[in-house]
Amino acid sequence: QVQLVESGGGLVQAGGSLRLTCAASGRTFSSYGMGWFRQAPGKEREFVAALSWTSSTNYANSVKGRFTISRDNAKNTVYLQMSSLKPEDTAVYYCAAAQWGYGSSLEAQYYDWGQGTQVTVSS
Repeated sequence: QVQLVESGGGLVQAGGSLRLTCAASGRTFSSYGMGWFRQAPGKEREFVAALSWTSSTNYANSVKGRFTISRDNAKNTVYLQMSSLKPEDTAVYYCAAAQWGYGSSLEAQYYDWGQGTQVTVSS
């Protein structure tokens, strides 16, 4: 089990960029697949991006080419670089972890979740 803390959310204009950070506790971070999910007001939580423990990536079609997920195992951290942001990207963004995770887009594959960070994109 890992504890996850997201940061980096905020208010940005359409077309701008933000980088979200997820800091994880524990000494086995490199064995975890990591995912980013988001939940907009009145909508169900949805997959954004994932990174397997072997560092293969997986993106939702809606963010492909605009968002990049990466990790720094030495810092127990995973990042989500978001560019060309759109108002429809407005949501609470959650970090999730799954040991030996292969980068799934399915919420049920992840056992540990952060508290979320708000991203608001103004038009």
